Amino acid sequence: MKPDNVFLNAALAAVVAAVTATGMSYLFLRYAPMGPQAADPERIERIIRDYLINKPEILVEMTNELDKRQAAEQSVQQQKAISQNANAIFRSPVSHVAGNPNGDVSVVEFFDYNCPYCRHALPDVLKLLNEDGKVRLVLKELPILGDDSVAAAKLALAANKQGKYFEMHQKLFSEPGKADKDKALRIGKELGLDIDQLQKDAEDPDIKKALDEAKELAQKLGLKGTPMFLIGDRVIAGAPDDLFDQFKAKVAEVRQNGCATTC
Repeated sequence: MKPDNVFLNAALAAVVAAVTATGMSYLFLRYAPMGPQAADPERIERIIRDYLINKPEILVEMTNELDKRQAAEQSVQQQKAISQNANAIFRSPVSHVAGNPNGDVSVVEFFDYNCPYCRHALPDVLKLLNEDGKVRLVLKELPILGDDSVAAAKLALAANKQGKYFEMHQKLFSEPGKADKDKALRIGKELGLDIDQLQKDAEDPDIKKALDEAKELAQKLGLKGTPMFLIGDRVIAGAPDDLFDQFKAKVAEVRQNGCATTC
């Protein structure tokens, strides 16, 4: 079966089920005959199915409208979550800050070292820091892609205790291969870290706290994948091709207008 047909049948089934469940369909009220058979579920299904088959473009309109409404609702919820959790998002003592610690605009990144989109975003993130000396980058380890990601994140955070977090962070993305414990330990040796101490520090309660905090914030923000960026209270989901341009534009907006919520 063609994908379009699968989509159409699934959409029709969903619409019919919703209308049948509510019994309040505008289409039914408008087009169905009144009388003892008017509330017959099979009759309702036939009427609506015939209508949608004759006007399939309405499915696209419905999908677009639903997407817009969901995006608007998500934006409202995200702004609320940012405002209510501003300290944990922007000023958490367990999150590493790169760039200018006293910068006037905060960029927050939620990421996983095994996320290809996060890897793709790294050059634009570094370019922003290099070109704008007033940006502070707050890094939130969110290892959602399995145990290897967790192990890499813990060792990266542990490297902070030896002053090499950001170097470890960049190498976990830029060097080939899956990010896991072995890769992180190898990079640690390359950076001249005390490996025994690094592994010991990876089990520090503060590191677990950092990971748990990032996970909780991601849930509150409705994060659906990595990376996600907050530029003040402006949101960029994923790593679009024009990511750097979006960074610049949103940093300029925040710098000029401030945040609508606390940031």
